[in-house]
Amino acid sequence: MRRAHANQYPPDFMQGMQDPALETENDRMTDELKGKIQSLKSLTIEIGSEVRGQNQYLRDMDDEFDNAGGFLGKAMGRVKKLANGSHNHVVLYLLLFSFCVFLFLWLLIRFSS
Repeated sequence: MRRAHANQYPPDFMQGMQDPALETENDRMTDELKGKIQSLKSLTIEIGSEVRGQNQYLRDMDDEFDNAGGFLGKAMGRVKKLANGSHNHVVLYLLLFSFCVFLFLWLLIRFSS
């Protein structure tokens, strides 16, 4: 389908399209846009590599926390097993030992000044 007034511009408009000053201005603006696009492209590449590095760091931390959680879970299981056993005197000895150590440290700090 053809439009009735296609390609029919006023003569002064077509004259302005051929003006070398406008062409020079368009070329300058095009070069500026190319520079800005290159800057944005390099910035997005840097952001992408930083995000990949941070994701790897988070995965490593997640693995470490899983390992620590497993270790703590096993240790708590042993403590519960010890507490539930008939060896309640072991827990009492452990508490007394901890109290004595803290008392000794407190006395050492208090009277060392």
